[in-house]
Amino acid sequence: MRSLIITFSIILATVAAANAQTAPAVQPVKADDTKGAIVFVNSDTLLNNYDYYKAVKVKLQGLSQSAQAEIAAKGQAFQKEVAAYQKGASALNLAQRTATEKRLAAKQQSLQALSQNTAAQLQEEQENQNSKLYDKLAVYLKNYCKTKGYKIVLTYSKANPSMLYGDDSLDVTKEVLAGLNEEYKKENPAK
Repeated sequence: MRSLIITFSIILATVAAANAQTAPAVQPVKADDTKGAIVFVNSDTLLNNYDYYKAVKVKLQGLSQSAQAEIAAKGQAFQKEVAAYQKGASALNLAQRTATEKRLAAKQQSLQALSQNTAAQLQEEQENQNSKLYDKLAVYLKNYCKTKGYKIVLTYSKANPSMLYGDDSLDVTKEVLAGLNEEYKKENPAK
């Protein structure tokens, strides 16, 4: 999950940078226009309170736990089979031992392949979810910035501090979070 948090922080920073890059050329700022041109979002707060992210996190944890349980069950069954073979190996002739060892080796390789494939599938699902999260944030922040007249949205996170300080008057986290959660509830009314 730490990698998901770091990825989320990177996504927020990338969205902010993309919004800044796609913004039209900025006219020289007058002294009275500086308030509000740049704002920031606390990604730690956003992560802890964004309903969509919470749902994704629960989904990924469920997939991970399910995969771990499946692999653990198959691993235990394999260990029992190995223990049974070791216990009765002395009663088997050479051909039976050789055949059993080949079968057990193939099962072990199959179990390792299952573990690697499952890890790859989980990683791919996490990447897909990160991409969806990025898309949701990008669309929302682009519209939010147009509506509010902001030019740049920075991100702040204690885990990955790309911004050291921002005045509280520039913190739009609560407003962005409320809007994101409202959109999520509209898309998922049963939740």
